[in-house]
Amino acid sequence: MYTQGLDSLGKDCLASTSAETAALNERFEAKIARDERIEPKEWMPDAYRQTLVRQISQHAHSEIVGMLPEGNWISRAPTLRRKAILIAKVQDEGGHGMYLYSAAETLGISRDELVLQLLAGTAKYSSIFNYPTLTWADIGAIGWLVDGAAIMNQIPICRCSYGPYARAMVRICREESFHQRQGFEIMTTLAKGTPAQRAMAQDALNRWWWPSVMMFGPSDVDSKHTAQSMRWKIKRFTNDELRQHFIDVTVPQAEFLKLVVPDSKLAWDEAAQHYRFGEIDWSEFHSVIKANALRRGAGRTRRAAGFVRRPAPTPKKNAHARPPPEELT
Repeated sequence: MYTQGLDSLGKDCLASTSAETAALNERFEAKIARDERIEPKEWMPDAYRQTLVRQISQHAHSEIVGMLPEGNWISRAPTLRRKAILIAKVQDEGGHGMYLYSAAETLGISRDELVLQLLAGTAKYSSIFNYPTLTWADIGAIGWLVDGAAIMNQIPICRCSYGPYARAMVRICREESFHQRQGFEIMTTLAKGTPAQRAMAQDALNRWWWPSVMMFGPSDVDSKHTAQSMRWKIKRFTNDELRQHFIDVTVPQAEFLKLVVPDSKLAWDEAAQHYRFGEIDWSEFHSVIKANALRRGAGRTRRAAGFVRRPAPTPKKNAHARPPPEELT
């Protein structure tokens, strides 16, 4: 196992005087400056350790909680192929959570304690998983947009200053790239399908675009952790830099699908070579963090998707015959 033998600290961590601690801190900062990895048994400031525990545990919890909305669609996926792909994806997410819990354990915290913090609500997970998945197109949008945003965040972590976290991310990013392609394939199939399928794809984009943009966290001016995490090279890019890169990459993909990004202020800035976008509703962001998921017209969407409860139809002679699903992909 990743954490075997890491439940005890190295002898460097046993500094007993302020002078020894200062020397160890100087050595730590020098390693960071040289872009070298910090390993579990090396001395590290408590603040660095706690920052990593917070970030890695939140990441691990998000992988586990993220299995839930997609797992709910395994039995309702439109074809056997789609079921098999979705099962594999959910299984991958569970594995990612295990890798990350193992990485967190190298920092001296147990997996049981991490899970208890999640259940008690003292640890966070990505707020985007508080949004409902109303149609099959939502599974496509999650793969394309949510996993796409996650990849933007996670690829730089492969160069994180903490060794176990960086190494865990290499495999995770490879697998997430397949998840993103799977989601884009679903959206492509729907966008090229019937008018109803195309409307379903557009509706999913309408509901998932802004939550995906908000996945990168608060604006840099409001972020409590970005500056210090950047200095320690836990993060390599700021929230706003990652958000801008995501938008620049994803808008052309939406144009390829001939879907409309739900942002009336979205425009290409030739001078800056970036897309300019509208103002983010941060009140929604903070509300959803508190698990008050805003359904963004969910009732209308459920009616359009045919989820309104109706009286059971009168049984007919071929009652067991099953027509192909409307959203067959």
